[in-house]
Amino acid sequence: MTEPGPWQDAAAGLPHPEHDRAQSPLPARAYPRGPQLAALDGGRGNRVLNLILVGLLALVAVGTLVYFADSLGANVFLICGALALIPLGICLFTLLWIDRWEPEPKSALLFAFSWGAGMSVAASLVVGQLVRPLLLAGSALSNPESVSALLQAPLVEEIFKGLGVLLIFLLRRRTFDGPINGVVYAGTVAAGFAFTENILYFGSAMTAQQDVGPGLIATFVIRGLMSPFAHVMFTATLGAILGYAARHGGTALALCAWTAGLIPAMLLHALWNSSSMISANFLVVYGALQLPIFVLYVLGVVLLRLSEARLTRRRLSEYVPSGWFLPEEITMIGTGAGRRRAVAWARTFGAAGTMKRFINLATRLAFTRQRILAGSRLSDSLQQESVLLERVTAAREELLSRQAGTARPAHS
Repeated sequence: MTEPGPWQDAAAGLPHPEHDRAQSPLPARAYPRGPQLAALDGGRGNRVLNLILVGLLALVAVGTLVYFADSLGANVFLICGALALIPLGICLFTLLWIDRWEPEPKSALLFAFSWGAGMSVAASLVVGQLVRPLLLAGSALSNPESVSALLQAPLVEEIFKGLGVLLIFLLRRRTFDGPINGVVYAGTVAAGFAFTENILYFGSAMTAQQDVGPGLIATFVIRGLMSPFAHVMFTATLGAILGYAARHGGTALALCAWTAGLIPAMLLHALWNSSSMISANFLVVYGALQLPIFVLYVLGVVLLRLSEARLTRRRLSEYVPSGWFLPEEITMIGTGAGRRRAVAWARTFGAAGTMKRFINLATRLAFTRQRILAGSRLSDSLQQESVLLERVTAAREELLSRQAGTARPAHS
């Protein structure tokens, strides 16, 4: 016997089928069924294209790292690469936690990371060398280091990181449907970029002293522990703006938003770099400028998640009159507490993964409904809505069947 579900009281008043579902947090009602439809990813052709692109970008990333390994030396590269994995892990773990209820496709995240770690780094280095003389000639700054930190790096690096985010939007339009998606994709690109850049910074500090010394330790603490999210915050700003435009409009609006999103990304990047050049106590500058920026970033992500929860409840509520969902499910899917309780209930009979899939599909359905209302790629969005409704129903049936001890596999 499983433990009572968190919506037992609500479910108890509903009509029950042949087996007792009074303990389930899911409503016991006959739901409409639709035809079996195409896959959500757009078909086999798209999957093959995505795999080819990911493979090519992964090769570029590996080639870039091999080039730096040759430049730094194998021993230095291995030590600095191991150190760079620590801030990378912090960033990726945080991004995956933010994205846990509607996870992005692994292939798209690998695309994002590979672009950041390889293509954006290589392109920034090559193009940066070309534009530096132009920036020096056209700027009031005469110090090459100041020009590099305040103009070249923000301009060139954010453009090439941003191009990766834009490519993901164009290639994976179905899964790029909101600010949180934009934050996750852009943050993953930036995490890849920061990983490779950290290896270079750590390697420079290590080779300057020919050993693991105070310079390397200080650089690691500052870049790897005190500010691991710097690049993530810059580019995630662009990603959030692009994601908002993707939710409320078409490709033209998204392209305008991408261009506009580069401005705050570059400004944040320049502001952050300028703080490291202030001739004052680092901890004072860190506490007065860098830490508040990070706090504002965290607050922004929290507000975006709350906004997405409200949108999820609003859009899924529109399916209630036709019987696809009941009000109790809207509360379950559209609140953090409801999701946690639902997963805990499903875990009592070994179906936590199925419940998470049910919540994920329902959340994607809400965002697809929003695109339909915005008139964005209407035909494609309507087809995806049908597929998602079918899969939500299949996942619900699997949950209820497993709870009753007669599991049937959901449609793949």
